[in-house]
Amino acid sequence: MPEIAIAERAGVGADGHPRPTEDHVVVLDNAVLVLDGATSSDPSQPPGGWYAERLARRLADDLRAAPAADLTGVLTRAIAAVTAENRLQPQQSPSSTVAAVRWLDDRVDALVLADSPVIGFGGFGVDVVSDDRLARLRRRGMLQTGADVRRRRNAHDGFWVAEADPGAAAHSVRRSWRRADIDAVLLASDGVSIGVDQYALFGWPEVLATARADGPDAVLAAVRTAEKQDPDGERWPRPKRHDDQALVLVDFTSGGIQGLP
Repeated sequence: MPEIAIAERAGVGADGHPRPTEDHVVVLDNAVLVLDGATSSDPSQPPGGWYAERLARRLADDLRAAPAADLTGVLTRAIAAVTAENRLQPQQSPSSTVAAVRWLDDRVDALVLADSPVIGFGGFGVDVVSDDRLARLRRRGMLQTGADVRRRRNAHDGFWVAEADPGAAAHSVRRSWRRADIDAVLLASDGVSIGVDQYALFGWPEVLATARADGPDAVLAAVRTAEKQDPDGERWPRPKRHDDQALVLVDFTSGGIQGLP
């Protein structure tokens, strides 16, 4: 079994006030899930964390029942179940990213939907499994309003995310590595990956080294320190001063499991 270490920190809401994290981390016997519920601009909708928690629970139940099942199929069925149970409507419901890593005897599988990346390390080097469709739209200025986001959510000219459309799962980014080739895997919500992708504080190899040497929370602390030095988002424009953070290290080079929540 790999060694697993987890770090989480809550961010702030769109109003700048503290509130519970909308990230959810689940550790199973042969899998790890990280879901990041999207902060909703519509107060009539349940919060993204509400949806992420329910989807995470359903995914966990389904993977416990079928540990080797196809990840896209598992995600499709989980979205459909949560949608039906809560009578959710496409384009009018909360949403969540999904990052999943599952290990079997011969391979390690990864799935990413929206902007919570998975990074594999091994004999092949560094393999970043990321879904950059949302980031591309933001860079092009195409997500200026809540209406823009709703119109392009789960649309072929937009981005794909877990919401009330089970078909979104088919647009996830997938990767499989030979188990013998894998040394470690990181799963991160965008409150952590922003430190690599936007702030350029470090690269993914440095994130792995820090997480191994000092624990994943040291990475979260470095991102928060940078944000405190740019409190108004002048250097790094962003919708919130601090986003929720979740980082999981799955280390295949040592035995045992530690750091479980």
